[in-house]
Formats: sequence, C-alpha cells, structure tokens
Amino acid sequence: MSGDKNSGGLPKISIIIVTYNAAADLQNCLDSVYRQKYPAIEIVVMDGKSTDGTVDILKANADKIAFWKSEKDDGIYDAMNKALEYVTGDWVYFLGADDILLDEFSDMAYALKDPSVIYYGSVYKEGKKYLGRVDAYKHAKTTVCHQAVMYPAAVFKKYKFDTQYRISADHVFNMWCWKDKDFKFEFVDHIIAVFGDAGVSSLKKDLLFEQHKAGLIKKNYGTMIWLRFLFKEFKKANKSRRTL
Repeated sequence: MSGDKNSGGLPKISIIIVTYNAAADLQNCLDSVYRQKYPAIEIVVMDGKSTDGTVDILKANADKIAFWKSEKDDGIYDAMNKALEYVTGDWVYFLGADDILLDEFSDMAYALKDPSVIYYGSVYKEGKKYLGRVDAYKHAKTTVCHQAVMYPAAVFKKYKFDTQYRISADHVFNMWCWKDKDFKFEFVDHIIAVFGDAGVSSLKKDLLFEQHKAGLIKKNYGTMIWLRFLFKEFKKANKSRRTL
C-alpha cells in the first residue's frame, strides 16, 4: 500500500498508529498527519482486528497510508512491535488513534539532526502543556510522554517493547534507552500533539510494572536515583497512612 509523502531528500519519519475499534477517532487522527508541512512522512497502521468500521476507514485512506494490516494481536505493544517490521523511516514516532498532531510536529521534524539522539517535546494533556523538559529523576519516575518522542530508527535495531508490561512497556523501553551509552535524550521545546487521555494508560496502572519499578530504576539510573525514589515513595506511603 502506497502512502509516503514526497521526501525532498529529508529524513523520513515513520508514524506508527495502533488501532482497535477506533472508528470514532481515526479519521481525525489521520487528517492531522496529512496537514503536516514536513514532507517526508510515512504512515504505518497496525489494527487489532477491529469490528466497528476502523478497517473501512483504513481502506478509504489506503492511498495515503504506506502500510496497514488488520489482525489479532496480544495487546498494544505487541501491535507496535509488529508495526516496526514495516517502517522504512529514519525516525519513528508513535501516535494514538485518539491523538491529534499539531503544526509544531513539523517544526520539530525539521530539527531532527543527530541519529544518536532521542528527541522529545511536549504534548497537550487535559488542556495543559505536559511534561516539558525532564531531569534524570523525573525520567525514571514518570518517563516522557510517548506521543512527545521521536526515536531514531537505530533504537529499534537494538530493542523492542517488552510485552509483559501491558500498559507501561514504553516507560521500560525509555529506561533502557536512558542507560544505553549509544543514545541520549534531548528536549526540543515544541508542543507536537494533543494527547487523547481516554486510552488504557490513562485509566489503569500496570501492576507488574509497579512491582518491578524500583528494581528497574536501580538498574537503569543508578543507586542515587533509586534511593531518592524509595525515599519519596516511603514519604508518600507514610502520608497516606496518616490520612486514613
């Protein structure tokens, strides 16, 4: 299926959209990609065998989508891993079907220079700018919003999402990248998307990730960040007990 924007020699950005029964939002999401001024974009959609008209929307947009497939998957991150097999871009960006790209996405795209850098900006969440620049501690505890990050494709030659984490695999992925000396995170002050907050990651916690979080922080960020995290968690737990 064709659908690359004419690149004009610029680095190509592969935008991955994972869908499941997303008919209510998908066209608006796709239209926000089509409006981008940055010309070197391809869209890859991996659908989880939707039954609500999502596939009809994909068929109607097939001439603008580089690749799409609809088949059963084992969750969001399994679908993302599958989609990564079909991207051809120099950079990879993940967009939710209920998210909207803003004009500053293109501004940030033109700023992509170093293939060893994971560039991240901000998004609008519940009408406010989220998160902005993060330090090592905040990166460990909160990570950066998935819809604010543009990854060099080389990252995915080393790593894929760990699908045992059903909701927070992107957080774990960013932890690995933080520790990896081949890559570094760099903030670019652009608000590039409106984050749809009705998705599963906004409504539930990944209980397995919460169990493993302290250990993952120690492994990927070192003892000082780990101790700070434990101390803050201890204070929070004490405060909760006092209010009961």
